[in-house]
This record gives sequence, C-alpha cells and structure tokens, in this order.
Amino acid sequence: MTTVLIADDQAMQRFGFRMLLESQDDMTVVGEAGNGTEAIRLVDRHHPDVVLMDIRKPGLDGIEATRRIIATGARTRVLIVTTFDLDEYAYDGLRAGASGFLVKDAQPEELLAGIRAVASGDAVVAPSLTRRLLDAYVHHLPANPGSPDPRTTDPRLTSLTEREREILTVIAQGWTNTEIAERLHLAESTVKTHVSRILAKTGARDRVQAVILAYDTQLVSPAP
Repeated sequence: MTTVLIADDQAMQRFGFRMLLESQDDMTVVGEAGNGTEAIRLVDRHHPDVVLMDIRKPGLDGIEATRRIIATGARTRVLIVTTFDLDEYAYDGLRAGASGFLVKDAQPEELLAGIRAVASGDAVVAPSLTRRLLDAYVHHLPANPGSPDPRTTDPRLTSLTEREREILTVIAQGWTNTEIAERLHLAESTVKTHVSRILAKTGARDRVQAVILAYDTQLVSPAP
C-alpha cells in the first residue's frame, strides 16, 4: 500500500486528489496539508511514501517545504503537482530534491502512474517539460573557467566504471531503460543493475537527481 500526503492550499483540489487516490486499491491518503509548514509537520508524523506537493502556498511555499523534507533524510519522496507549467518551478523543485514534476492538467492515469513510479524509487517529469528543462539547464550552472574538470576529479564520477559512465550519460539524454538495452545491446535486467549501482555510487536518490549530477559535473551538456 502506497501512503500519500496531499499538500495543496485549495480544499477542492485536495478533495479531488483524495477521491482519485482512494479509488485505488494500492493507495491510501494519510493526511492533507494546506501550507508548507503543515506539510512538513505531517510528514514527520505520518512518514508517507509520497507527498503530492503544490508549489504556490501561503507562507512556506512548496519548493522550500520540499527542500526541508528532503533535508531530514526521510524516505518520503516528493512529487510536485502544480498549475504552473514553468521551467523555473521545475528546475527549483527538482534541485530541492523532488523526484518528479507534473502539471495539474495531466490525465488521472498519468498522476497515478507518477505516484507509483516515485514510490518505487523511479522519477517522473512531465513530457512537455523534460527537453526544455534539460536545454535550459546550462544557464543555471556557475561559470568557473579556471576550476578543475569535474569529469576527472569529482569522486561521484571517478567511482563509476566506464560502462556506468556511459549509461549515466544516456540517462541524462533522456533514454529509458528499454532504449538503453536496445541501443547498447544489453539485457534490460543488466541495465537496471547498472542504474542501481550508479545511484548507489553517486548518492543520487533517483534518475532525476542522477541527471542533475550529470549536468553539474559537465558529463553532458544541453543541446545548443
């Protein structure tokens, strides 16, 4: 059973989410929060598997609430669900440690699939945002022309085997496990093993955080 906390300042939106989630045999709602501070308190009380986190809230917003929840080291994962399909929200939310980002006009089955993916340790980003997010990412990276090349000095990368670096590179380019298996002529189970090892060695929580790592360390660069 996947436990979910709904954090949204609109009561009708929370009601709609609850009705959808509780219609599923494998999900249960453990609480509702109307603001970021309350969300943090309820995560500490209930330890849900997933928080559905809206961004714009009175007081503490969803980005800062996400950051504080992740900073506790709790097993809870955050799926940001917002009305605003804007790159800066996606970027800030994922940097804060969220495992996914969907907009509220997603189909119900997309939301349910997103919750299940995040709960199982995977990650999800709205398709409309994925390419824009990666292409725009370079503009958020600090310019350090005289600093050492992180591709050869960062311990998170140097700990990887050649094959693991290759797979991290294509994960950052948006390849799925199936695509990696087909294009690199590997069994999909082997790809999953490599991905698990990459996450363990780099300390990344999920695929989204692994992608951010790949860009931070300049292993890959956004398309011009």
